[in-house]
Amino acid sequence: MAHQAGGWRPAPRPVPDSLEAQAYLQDYATLLDAVPFPSVVLDHRWDVVLSNNAFASLFGGVGPHPTAMPGENFLRFVLFHPDAGTVLGEHESSWCLPMLAHFAAAVERHGHDHGLQAIRRDIAQDPIMDAAYRQGLPHWMSAVGERAVEHDGAVRPLLHPDPRWGATDCRVVDETPRTLGELGYTRLTLVLRESRRDRPRSRRTRSTGAHLRVVPAAER
Repeated sequence: MAHQAGGWRPAPRPVPDSLEAQAYLQDYATLLDAVPFPSVVLDHRWDVVLSNNAFASLFGGVGPHPTAMPGENFLRFVLFHPDAGTVLGEHESSWCLPMLAHFAAAVERHGHDHGLQAIRRDIAQDPIMDAAYRQGLPHWMSAVGERAVEHDGAVRPLLHPDPRWGATDCRVVDETPRTLGELGYTRLTLVLRESRRDRPRSRRTRSTGAHLRVVPAAER
């Protein structure tokens, strides 16, 4: 069965209408929990459909938030949770901007989706994320090119609460099988790498007065 980071979730969400699809997700949840690395199934709004115990453990130390828990909506967690930087290393460049690039692509494909529109409104109301979306993202995408919207294969830093891992890296692997893709879902697994990065273990929280370094000073 699926789990929410920080606690047990009794059933996958959002649940498809088809009984066959529901049965598939129940079995897929069993498969997911056999995976030793953090793994999550997301819909096109980044709502978490399924996640495993390793995913829950990775984010088990984050504090409560009304709308941005990692086991509810992963995009909202990355963008809005003040504790996101305590788990996601190099939070701005390695996580925020790639997720914003994916969000911009999703808005182009599903512009009338109410869930995506709600996220866009929340971005607009957050001065830091609005500056990143309108000003920082175009600068960053022009620098990194089309790979900005590719998660699969990206190597990103993590600050794992388990001291056996600590400050390390993960490779993001898209493991979406055909049936899952036909349901409109994507599976991402964070494959923790054996080689530790030699860097200080900085567990930064986001302050409301901060700004993103990618936004040029004249545009802040």
